[in-house]
Amino acid sequence: MYFEGRELKEYAEPVRREDLKIGQVYFSVQFADESMFIPIVEPWVYLGTKNDVNCLWFQDYPSHCEGLTWETATDEDRWHFQTAHGEINHMFEYDRALDVLMHCSLKRRRS
Repeated sequence: MYFEGRELKEYAEPVRREDLKIGQVYFSVQFADESMFIPIVEPWVYLGTKNDVNCLWFQDYPSHCEGLTWETATDEDRWHFQTAHGEINHMFEYDRALDVLMHCSLKRRRS
Protein backbone atom coordinates (compact mmCIF):
# COMPACT_ATOMS: atom_id res chain seq x y z
CA MET A 1 0.00 0.00 0.00
CA TYR A 2 1.31 3.46 -0.84
CA PHE A 3 0.16 6.86 0.36
CA GLU A 4 1.17 9.63 -2.00
CA GLY A 5 3.94 11.90 -0.82
CA ARG A 6 3.31 15.59 -0.41
CA GLU A 7 5.01 18.66 0.84
CA LEU A 8 3.67 19.85 4.19
CA LYS A 9 3.24 23.50 5.04
CA GLU A 10 5.11 24.79 8.08
CA TYR A 11 1.85 25.80 9.73
CA ALA A 12 -1.47 24.19 10.55
CA GLU A 13 -4.54 25.05 8.46
CA PRO A 14 -7.64 24.92 10.67
CA VAL A 15 -11.01 25.23 9.02
CA ARG A 16 -12.10 28.82 8.55
CA ARG A 17 -15.34 29.96 10.21
CA GLU A 18 -16.83 30.90 6.86
CA ASP A 19 -16.15 27.41 5.46
CA LEU A 20 -17.95 25.50 8.24
CA LYS A 21 -20.99 23.53 7.07
CA ILE A 22 -23.78 22.47 9.43
CA GLY A 23 -23.84 18.68 9.85
CA GLN A 24 -20.26 18.27 8.58
CA VAL A 25 -17.71 16.34 10.65
CA TYR A 26 -14.52 18.17 11.64
CA PHE A 27 -11.56 16.88 13.59
CA SER A 28 -10.27 18.48 16.75
CA VAL A 29 -6.50 18.08 17.01
CA GLN A 30 -4.98 19.09 20.32
CA PHE A 31 -1.93 17.92 22.20
CA ALA A 32 -1.65 16.39 25.65
CA ASP A 33 1.88 17.68 26.15
CA GLU A 34 3.81 20.92 25.63
CA SER A 35 6.25 19.21 23.25
CA MET A 36 3.31 18.43 20.96
CA PHE A 37 4.29 14.76 20.68
CA ILE A 38 1.01 13.27 21.97
CA PRO A 39 -1.92 14.24 19.74
CA ILE A 40 -5.54 13.90 20.76
CA VAL A 41 -7.86 13.62 17.75
CA GLU A 42 -11.64 13.70 18.09
CA PRO A 43 -14.44 13.98 15.50
CA TRP A 44 -17.00 16.75 16.07
CA VAL A 45 -20.15 17.66 14.14
CA TYR A 46 -20.73 21.35 13.44
CA LEU A 47 -24.21 22.43 14.63
CA GLY A 48 -24.19 26.09 13.66
CA THR A 49 -24.35 29.27 15.70
CA LYS A 50 -27.69 28.93 17.54
CA ASN A 51 -28.69 32.35 18.95
CA ASP A 52 -25.24 33.97 19.02
CA VAL A 53 -23.50 34.44 15.66
CA ASN A 54 -20.11 34.63 17.39
CA CYS A 55 -20.56 31.31 19.20
CA LEU A 56 -19.94 28.16 17.16
CA TRP A 57 -21.54 24.93 18.40
CA PHE A 58 -20.07 21.44 17.98
CA GLN A 59 -21.25 18.03 19.18
CA ASP A 60 -19.10 14.95 19.62
CA TYR A 61 -19.61 12.44 16.84
CA PRO A 62 -20.74 9.41 18.90
CA SER A 63 -23.57 11.25 20.67
CA HIS A 64 -24.64 12.85 17.38
CA CYS A 65 -24.92 9.38 15.80
CA GLU A 66 -27.02 8.22 18.76
CA GLY A 67 -29.49 11.03 18.06
CA LEU A 68 -28.76 13.21 21.08
CA THR A 69 -29.62 16.86 20.48
CA TRP A 70 -29.05 19.97 22.56
CA GLU A 71 -32.79 20.15 23.12
CA THR A 72 -33.00 16.56 24.42
CA ALA A 73 -29.73 16.62 26.39
CA THR A 74 -29.88 16.52 30.16
CA ASP A 75 -27.40 18.41 32.34
CA GLU A 76 -25.32 15.22 32.47
CA ASP A 77 -25.20 15.12 28.64
CA ARG A 78 -23.91 18.68 28.19
CA TRP A 79 -20.27 17.53 28.00
CA HIS A 80 -21.07 16.11 24.53
CA PHE A 81 -21.19 19.70 23.24
CA GLN A 82 -18.59 22.41 22.94
CA THR A 83 -18.64 26.02 21.85
CA ALA A 84 -15.97 28.15 20.27
CA HIS A 85 -15.71 31.92 20.26
CA GLY A 86 -13.36 33.84 18.00
CA GLU A 87 -10.73 31.85 16.12
CA ILE A 88 -11.00 28.07 16.00
CA ASN A 89 -7.41 26.94 15.65
CA HIS A 90 -7.96 23.31 16.66
CA MET A 91 -10.72 22.20 14.23
CA PHE A 92 -9.68 20.75 10.89
CA GLU A 93 -11.07 19.13 7.80
CA TYR A 94 -9.84 15.53 7.57
CA ASP A 95 -6.83 16.05 5.28
CA ARG A 96 -5.63 19.11 7.21
CA ALA A 97 -5.88 17.11 10.47
CA LEU A 98 -3.79 14.43 8.79
CA ASP A 99 -1.20 17.09 7.94
CA VAL A 100 -0.96 18.02 11.64
CA LEU A 101 -0.44 14.36 12.53
CA MET A 102 2.23 13.96 9.85
CA HIS A 103 4.02 17.02 11.26
CA CYS A 104 3.85 15.39 14.67
CA SER A 105 5.24 12.14 13.26
CA LEU A 106 8.18 13.91 11.62
CA LYS A 107 8.89 15.90 14.79
CA ARG A 108 8.85 12.70 16.87
CA ARG A 109 11.19 11.00 14.41
CA ARG A 110 13.70 13.87 14.66
CA SER A 111 13.76 14.01 18.45
